[in-house]
Amino acid sequence: MNKKYIGALFLAIAASIWGGMYVVVKVTVAVVPPLELVWMRYIVAGIVLVLTIWRLGYSFRIDKKDIPLIAAIGLIGNFLSIVTQEIGTMYTSAQMGAVITSATPAFMVFFAFFLLKEAITFRKCVSILLATVGIFIMIGRVAIQTDEFVGGISLVIAALTWALMSVLLKRVPRKYPQVVTTTYAIIIALIGLTPPVLFRLSELDFEKMARPEIWGGILYLGVISTALAFFLWNRGLQLMQASSGGLFFFFQPVVGAALGWLLLGEEMGLRFFIGILCIFAGVFIVLRAKE
Repeated sequence: MNKKYIGALFLAIAASIWGGMYVVVKVTVAVVPPLELVWMRYIVAGIVLVLTIWRLGYSFRIDKKDIPLIAAIGLIGNFLSIVTQEIGTMYTSAQMGAVITSATPAFMVFFAFFLLKEAITFRKCVSILLATVGIFIMIGRVAIQTDEFVGGISLVIAALTWALMSVLLKRVPRKYPQVVTTTYAIIIALIGLTPPVLFRLSELDFEKMARPEIWGGILYLGVISTALAFFLWNRGLQLMQASSGGLFFFFQPVVGAALGWLLLGEEMGLRFFIGILCIFAGVFIVLRAKE
């Protein structure tokens, strides 16, 4: 199979997993605050990834000259982007978050042009425009209030940093297995998250955390939504151009909205399906483009 289609499959699965995790987060975050939840899922993911590397017999060795790049990926994407996304969601609505973070693929085209010298083609512009229109159709109007300014800025930073991280992944030498790169990035993020979380651990309700749906949710977020999804996203970006691969980020709100309707009883009408058609049209166009 063409490596572009394999990369597209990996990216679509990863983004779909991230879309589906909102159903799990909706239950888990009621007991475990967002920052602590991210920290716990990274601990679980780190253990799974380290065991995977050991089981596959890969080397943990990283050349000194590549350490700054991998550290930057961990701090920018796995730490700063995720934390600012949580802060932004705290101060704004879910709809606001969907609108602002949907700009991530556009930011990836921008960063790919300056950092990787990837051309901004007409097809890419049309693809991004179709997908963006689809998102706006799906979520409808968003009322921007002045008290949401901090949250809005945080979400913009989240979208920018995730886009930058995704482009930086293209600069990681191919000699490193994706699972090794992903593991080190998560470990770097975990180190950054640990100091603020340690001061707040005593505030957690461990009795409620012992419920199956809570610890099960943490395990799901760590193993599936972090270890597996991050690996698939990183690997998918290695097989496609960064500017094209970013378009698959749009699968996240599509799957999230669909599962919200199916499992949580949230409304989903004609607007949702029109939005899906626009997004899939954008994905189809970028897949048909020659790289």
